[in-house]
Amino acid sequence: MKILAINPGSTSTKIAVFNNEHEETKGSIQHFTSQKNPEDAIRERAEEILSFLRDRDVQFDFDAIACRGGILPPLESGTYRVNEKMVDFLLHHTEVDHPSNLAAPIGLLLSEGKIPVFITDPISIDEFCEEARLSGLPQLPRISRLHALNMKAAARQIAADLGRNVENLNLVIAHLGGGISVGLQLRGKMVDVNNATDEGPFSPTRTGELPVGDLVEKCFSGEYTEKQLIDRYLKSGGLRAYLGTDDLRKALEMADTDPYAAMVVDAMVYQISKEIGGMVALGGGSIDAIVLTGGMAYNADLVEKIKSFVGKFALVVIEPGENELLSLALGAQRVLEGAEKVREFSAEVAS
Repeated sequence: MKILAINPGSTSTKIAVFNNEHEETKGSIQHFTSQKNPEDAIRERAEEILSFLRDRDVQFDFDAIACRGGILPPLESGTYRVNEKMVDFLLHHTEVDHPSNLAAPIGLLLSEGKIPVFITDPISIDEFCEEARLSGLPQLPRISRLHALNMKAAARQIAADLGRNVENLNLVIAHLGGGISVGLQLRGKMVDVNNATDEGPFSPTRTGELPVGDLVEKCFSGEYTEKQLIDRYLKSGGLRAYLGTDDLRKALEMADTDPYAAMVVDAMVYQISKEIGGMVALGGGSIDAIVLTGGMAYNADLVEKIKSFVGKFALVVIEPGENELLSLALGAQRVLEGAEKVREFSAEVAS
């Protein structure tokens, strides 16, 4: 199976070409011009992807195009066929303006209707149990937003390593990156997870959950605009706010000689471990494995600190990194090979 995988960012587009699991070529295409509307950005990025492939003598004879899923309505996990309804939703009806919304439209444009285009495990997958939806205010339900692509891929890999079916495993999965998602996956369903933008542990750049009363006071203090506050808790919180860096390695180096830095790192570990412990409790203590994934899971020092808290709960398995492009390609491959049934995005799903 020859598959083109596409993952847009704000100023670049990561792409890779796979033959089955083998990566033949990959690259990151930088975008230096700002577009006035998404349609222009889609056309420009599609042309630059074609140019990238031509420069590397890659024939456009793909079996499928695999795209990063954007901010769609709540969906079950799996691989979805990209169609015009999905593209229309991403361009005109999505709640959040995010670069990933461009991926499916780019893929459909490149396909010219001749190649199947898929997304796998978008950020908005929703498999919550009903209890998980209640926040304490009916007007503010908890929503399912998570690093689904990587967390689901890590779960499948752990199941394969254990020689088990993922639908027969109970897992707590912690994605440790710029944002942190800690979820409880029971028999293949992510029944609860913290929203990595405004719940759960603080991370290298995000504040995580904040004291709501004090936050309300800040909102009405006149000190900040709405954008400044949002940027502060999404981009300038966590390690960056306390230590002036969002680099975990630098923070750990600082912690070797600075007791305050050591306390900050330990506080992040404390919050991550508390979130994991809560998910273990919701699983009734019957957890097959605690999975640590994402970029920070490469750091052995951080992993050992977390294991010192949660290692007695269950087997702790490390599946570091994100491997998003490969995960997208494997999702498309599972559908093409008949190992997974493709899902259809429809008006009923979006309603």
